[in-house]
Amino acid sequence: MSTLITVLKGGGRYDATWVERLARGVRRHAPAFTRIRCLTDGPLAVAGVERVPLRHDWPAWWAKMEAFRPGLSDGTTVLCDLDTVFTGPADALAEPGLAAMEDYFHKGRLSSALMRWEGDELAELYARFAAEPGRWMTAGSCGPVPNAVHGDQVVIDHLLRRDAVRPRFFQAIAPGLLDFYDPRRDAHGPVVVFIGASKPDTARGAVHAAWTAPA
Repeated sequence: MSTLITVLKGGGRYDATWVERLARGVRRHAPAFTRIRCLTDGPLAVAGVERVPLRHDWPAWWAKMEAFRPGLSDGTTVLCDLDTVFTGPADALAEPGLAAMEDYFHKGRLSSALMRWEGDELAELYARFAAEPGRWMTAGSCGPVPNAVHGDQVVIDHLLRRDAVRPRFFQAIAPGLLDFYDPRRDAHGPVVVFIGASKPDTARGAVHAAWTAPA
């Protein structure tokens, strides 16, 4: 069984509509995922999506650290940001094997926008963070890093490096699978990742059409 996990933390830009549209894209273009789960601190009623309550009140992107909680899945698991758009065949995401997206700005470092693991393989990330969340949320806790913003992926990258765990990058495993949204062109895909200020709700053309396409 392959599980796709996303996280919806209340109080920000995202709401249930983003979960619904992500789930539609997954069902349409990545049917190898037999389960979609959303970790959230609010009510959620989206067809085909299992609501899983967040256990901690970790702010903003830090809530994503709960995706590594043990027991959330027993097979191939993919953490996927809500601002991801599927426009074409993407079952390659559901293939087994530890992997992550390579950061767009910092080559050789991972991004938590897309990560893949097996069962409880990365449960230690959750355990370490949950033991000292205040420490890890503090800028500088991971030593010198190239990132301008201290966030969850900085901590994830740091902890995995400390354990000599180096996920393979999706860009190397499946060239052409990931694409970064560029408003200067229309064709994108099959998995469109947004960076910077761009988001699916402000995208244009084929990407926006794919994001809003009915079930």
